[in-house]
Amino acid sequence: MAQWMIAAKKADFQKIAEKYGIDPVVARLIRNRDIIEEEDIRKYLDGGKQDLYAPLLLKDMDKAVAVLKEKIASGAKIRIIGDYDADGICASYILLRGLTACGARADTVIPHRVRDGYGLNEVLIKEASDGGIDTVVTCDNGIAAAAQIDYGKKLGMTVVVTDHHEIPYEETENGERKYLLPDAAAVVDPKRQDCPYPCKNICGAAVAYKLVQQLLAEHKGAVSGEEEEEILEELLEVAAFATICDLMELKDENRIIVKHGLANMRHTRNQGLKALMEVCGVERRQVSAYHIGFILGPCMNATGRLDTAKRALELLQSREREEAAGIAAELKNLNDIRKEMTVKGTEEAAASIEREGLLKDKVLVVYLPEVHESLAGIIAGRIREKYGKPTLVLTRGEEGVKGSGRSVEGYHMYEELTGCKEFFTKYGGHKMAAGLSMREEDVEAFRKRINERCRLTEEDLEEKIHIDVAMPLSYISKGLIGQLELLEPFGIGNAKPVFAQKDIHIIHGRIMGKNRNVGKYRITDGNGGFYDMVYFGDLEAFHDFLVEKAGEYMANRLYQGERVDIPISILYYPDINRYGGKESIQIVMRGYQ
Repeated sequence: MAQWMIAAKKADFQKIAEKYGIDPVVARLIRNRDIIEEEDIRKYLDGGKQDLYAPLLLKDMDKAVAVLKEKIASGAKIRIIGDYDADGICASYILLRGLTACGARADTVIPHRVRDGYGLNEVLIKEASDGGIDTVVTCDNGIAAAAQIDYGKKLGMTVVVTDHHEIPYEETENGERKYLLPDAAAVVDPKRQDCPYPCKNICGAAVAYKLVQQLLAEHKGAVSGEEEEEILEELLEVAAFATICDLMELKDENRIIVKHGLANMRHTRNQGLKALMEVCGVERRQVSAYHIGFILGPCMNATGRLDTAKRALELLQSREREEAAGIAAELKNLNDIRKEMTVKGTEEAAASIEREGLLKDKVLVVYLPEVHESLAGIIAGRIREKYGKPTLVLTRGEEGVKGSGRSVEGYHMYEELTGCKEFFTKYGGHKMAAGLSMREEDVEAFRKRINERCRLTEEDLEEKIHIDVAMPLSYISKGLIGQLELLEPFGIGNAKPVFAQKDIHIIHGRIMGKNRNVGKYRITDGNGGFYDMVYFGDLEAFHDFLVEKAGEYMANRLYQGERVDIPISILYYPDINRYGGKESIQIVMRGYQ
């Protein structure tokens, strides 16, 4: 069973509450997210677009803009080469929209996942050269493409890199790292060791947004001030979409990008985003980080997984409602197919782990030759969630084995792969995720080596649930629930708060929902307070828990309309239930023991 751990970070919560006009509980939640300084608290609560960092703080941004201004002025043909995931697609759209607004002769190419693989390759460079392309601008890739960039230069092309991935490095004999930057005309990547940009963890689309922002600022006369503002507001939505999809921490600048991008998206003029929300049944005025991360984003990613990501780019470029609706329907259909394939692949992975006795390993390396290579990352994420271990899922590609990994806190996947790089023909990534290519005959040796290197302890791998506040249900009010909205958007790096209370007594229960997958309960805190509680989790597992806790007779009576008394401790989040024109407080149970 997971460890429940209550945060014990210290601060004068009453003073913070009085200064910012918030409840002391909200002040505690902010402190739990390590937001301490007054200016940081202000930005967290009220940060606006004026708080976004200046693009020129990015190393080589001045060089990149200078190159592009010169190329635009001379009429040179520019090609944007992106990536086939949501971040790469969004970054490609941002650069294309910005460059063409400045009068550039620009087009885009997004590599095909199976045929081309990730990032630049010599075929793409040769095709660009043969097509009369003068300048290549990468987005969401390029930092690890030194050889391909050198090839492009030999063919007489200029290359500008915009990326956000880790910088490749070699370890010297004395253990120091020698970082390897590609020899491009400009390399804009916040992860550069010599880059002073304050927010290192922006996504590829955010880097592209910064480039467009600076290019428009310096390219006066290309568009009017009003049009420039309209372009940047639309592109902020797209950067926010990518930030969520690429699992960036919603801290600092990322929080501001997402908060204001979501606000813009609720009134979006982008026909593609409108159509995608409509076809997925997402109410535009209610769109949240959750909807993008779990409903809309997967549709955009699905096209690059099972078909070509060009269709997702065409969705963003759509200017006619009918065209956008057709593409959005295609993307949703592809995602529905992808979901079915993912379920099957995850089941195969779990069966393989059990069959081959891999549970003893601290790093799970699962080889599934017949699984579509585009699903490796999703399946790795599901297996990591199931077993709580860093996971790499490998599949058989057209040329050898390809794979994706998903990590856990305390395990830097890119660095650990770097320690095994002799096995790979290609690899890249960051702390929490990575991709690789290798020879099939090296799979087992790699599995052994990466586990030999692993320094994770059993304690590191034990699931830990961090509770923000042990808060009595009697403290909850509609006012407090309203203030909790100040903490949104929630996501990685800014998790939805977790509250807990022990000695809760379940007295009534029933199963609801079309699929009978929602539990609704009447509970009491034992001090005279009665509350409605809902649970959207695994009802079968919860029933087994109640049987173990109170006996089968009592657990069965619970759903027969009879009064029972089953004491439990709960993790929860308070919410407002709106039904029939009325509002009432309801407790959403998120865990129990």
